[in-house]
This record gives sequence, structure tokens and C-alpha cells, in this order.
Amino acid sequence: MTYVVTEACIKCKYTDCVDVCPVDCFREGPNFLVIDPDECIDCTLCVAECPAEAIFAEDDVPASQRDFIPLNAELAKLWKPIIERREPPTDADEWREVKDKRGLLER
Repeated sequence: MTYVVTEACIKCKYTDCVDVCPVDCFREGPNFLVIDPDECIDCTLCVAECPAEAIFAEDDVPASQRDFIPLNAELAKLWKPIIERREPPTDADEWREVKDKRGLLER
């Protein structure tokens, strides 16, 4: 089982999760992070660190977010690793509670 970043991360892109990942499995896109399922060791450390509550165990991803499972795998092959915490976008807190952000995902 792997962990999956879901829609709540879009336009927030907090990187607290990156800081605690022991295997550097996060990949960074323009306004979203993903987890490389081939690198994730299922340690759960990232889940508690995500201010947007966007990370779930693959088996626990809500039904409405299940399309993020293959999306994480796809984008992890395209995006570069992020290995240290960075400041979030200046408007991240404004986007944190916004729903239905799929259309805003930048590849």
C-alpha cells in the first residue's frame, strides 16, 4: 500500500510532508505535490504533517478522490523530487478549505 496526495493539496502545496519523508518520495509540480508509489514505504509520517489533510493511505482515499491514485503515479514519473520543505504559496491558506479544485491542477 502507498500513500496518495489528493485534491486538497492543489494550490496549497504545503511542504511540511516533505520534511518528514525518510525516502524522499514526494514530487513537485507547479501547484501540487504527489507521492511516488514506487518509492513510498508506507511510514505514515506525512499524513499528520499535512495542514490541508490531503494525504491518505491508498485504501482510505475517499471514493470521490480515487482518481488521484493513478494521477499520483502518472505525475510522479514526470515531476522532479522535492527533498526539503519550502514556504507555501502566499495564498495557500486561502485555498486550503476550497473544494472542487481539480480543474486548477497545473501539470
